[in-house]
Amino acid sequence: MKFSIEKAEFQRGLARIQSIVEKRNTMPILANAMLELGGKGKDAALEIAATDLEVGIRSRHPCEVSKTGSITVAARKLHEIVRELPDEKVHLEASSNAYLTVRCARAEFTLAGTTAEEYPTLTAVAPGDLVSVPAAVLSEMIERTMYAASADETRYNLNGVFLERIADTGKLRMVATDGHRLSYVDRAIGDGFASLPDSGVIIPRKGLAELQRLVDEEDADEVELGFEGNNALARKGDVTLTMRLIEGEFPNYRQVIPESSGGQLVLPTETLVHALRRVALLSAERSRAVKMELSEGQLRLSSNNPDLGDAHEEIDIDYSGEPTSIAFNARYLIDALGALSSKEVRLGYRDGLSPAELSPTDDADSLAVVMPMRL
Repeated sequence: MKFSIEKAEFQRGLARIQSIVEKRNTMPILANAMLELGGKGKDAALEIAATDLEVGIRSRHPCEVSKTGSITVAARKLHEIVRELPDEKVHLEASSNAYLTVRCARAEFTLAGTTAEEYPTLTAVAPGDLVSVPAAVLSEMIERTMYAASADETRYNLNGVFLERIADTGKLRMVATDGHRLSYVDRAIGDGFASLPDSGVIIPRKGLAELQRLVDEEDADEVELGFEGNNALARKGDVTLTMRLIEGEFPNYRQVIPESSGGQLVLPTETLVHALRRVALLSAERSRAVKMELSEGQLRLSSNNPDLGDAHEEIDIDYSGEPTSIAFNARYLIDALGALSSKEVRLGYRDGLSPAELSPTDDADSLAVVMPMRL
């Protein structure tokens, strides 16, 4: 194989796969990127592909093809090389013994590779229908839910975000929970998603992170989504992302959401976040517990660590109800407030042993639930 490609285009394609290439040594070839040339003239293109057997990505890039072929080389090292090259056209050529020569200006590198036949085949996903989703909407849905997904691998069915269509409203909903907190967001996407099962699907954390990177790219306008069997596909222009969905049943999250709140407060998000961060500095290392005490016209945040000392801070609020005290893991509250990204949040509560609800004052379709702590 032999071709020439603009440095910026090549670097962009290689950068996109860096978080996918496998670091573990169970299958060393998974640390490689597959480069494949095809087409002639205006249709000539370089395909860059990578997979960890769970998530895969393939992208097409315009280039000048002198000789078609394919090879796999170390993805990280090739990216490091290309990143440091001058901003000129890059010339690449693969030898018959699977060595890749990279030339740019007066610099030249030779990388040992492997034949493409040794590389695992990327999962072929062909959904019955693909639905166009605005990239900004999809990015916001991921941002507001992914932080609440569990990182505990023993609870595999919570290691992702649940995606379903709400029958009553027709909206698309994303839900995530780790047992201590929960977040969901609804958005009207439009008609379609015939390929989305009625029971919903669980998208893994890594696949969702790659999807977020894709929709956050500067040229992202819309992304096509589709599902087939136990796989999902997302396509943006010449970039195709595939992922294996999590098998299992997502818990009945609706049981966690309080049916009604005893009271509601409207709080300035930034003020609350900074106060929580300050008070949490002297909270217990393991629990990160912060106590919230409501009294007339005031919210008092406090923490205590027997080895360090204690802290408290007061915030003026519009409150005239009965004194109430609730304790939370400060990190869970801070994560939720950050993901909701609203100037003001509505805090719903009942008592010191019931979950609290957080929602933006300007968005009735987003909700975060945080379980209380016993002190």
